[in-house]
Amino acid sequence: MTLQGSSMTQCPSNIQAQNLTRVSAFLLMNFSEDADLQPILFGLFLSMYLVTVLGNLLIILVVSSDSHLHTPMYFFLSNLSLADIGFISTTVPNMIVNIQTHNDVISYAGCLTQMSFFAIFVCMDYMLLTVMAYDRFVAICHPLHYPVIMNPRLCGFLVLVSFLLSLLDFQLHNLMILKITSFKNVEISSFFCDPSQLLNLSCSDTYSNIIVKYILIVIYGLFPIAGIFFSYYKIISSILRIPSSGGKYKAFSTCGSHLAVVGLFLGTAFGVYFGSSVSHSPRKGAVASLMYTVVTPMLNPFIYSLRNRDIKSALRRLHSKSQHSW
Repeated sequence: MTLQGSSMTQCPSNIQAQNLTRVSAFLLMNFSEDADLQPILFGLFLSMYLVTVLGNLLIILVVSSDSHLHTPMYFFLSNLSLADIGFISTTVPNMIVNIQTHNDVISYAGCLTQMSFFAIFVCMDYMLLTVMAYDRFVAICHPLHYPVIMNPRLCGFLVLVSFLLSLLDFQLHNLMILKITSFKNVEISSFFCDPSQLLNLSCSDTYSNIIVKYILIVIYGLFPIAGIFFSYYKIISSILRIPSSGGKYKAFSTCGSHLAVVGLFLGTAFGVYFGSSVSHSPRKGAVASLMYTVVTPMLNPFIYSLRNRDIKSALRRLHSKSQHSW
């Protein structure tokens, strides 16, 4: 398949040439050119994908079927698991098909579609983690008012707002990409259509695009991080005031899983974007992106099931029910 504009390595020198430049498809990065490694990579990524989907589906099943888990914390967790399934499903299946077919080409429309779903689900993940931090803040700092504050109406509203903000994020990214009339080249230094990679390939860095970038950074970067840090500052302050060590451990255990997931998600995400600006190796950037987009959603169910006593108890009850039904 011939990629239109694939020979272009620099931006057109004038506006007329720039407007005539059109891209029909992009070329994604593959992890290895070695033919012997392709079956191993195919099996590895397929296994990781299946483990992620099944693990998160199990969390959703356990939370929905066990009345003991019908609380705000687990309501948000089930929504996070749903977002994680969508998150990994936007990138890995396409990568698995590319490995199997030895074809790393993705159409312009396909790239925009993948980028749109990626923007929605990654933002949904981020917003839900912020909402869950607020939930833990209310539970630990205002335990007596927790049932009143975190009522079902507010929980539903917070998830709805997270979804609407994710849709806004997707629309803003699409607005910026669709305004690009020409690209430096068609080779994307990632295994999926990462919005930041597409913007880096743009020949036109217009003033409006810069404004939109800063709006995205403030709305989807600074505000959620500030909310998470403020919540945990208050949580830690409240925990330190608890006199008994047993009470401190019990209070901290209720937010330990969430804190681990937040650290994993933000750590790998910042590693990708800060690392890509420091390192000039596309291969290292792709590996970092793999940690962020594949490994993190895969580990979330394990973190919550292994560290959470309620989830483990619910899993045992579900297992005993299934045995009795047989």
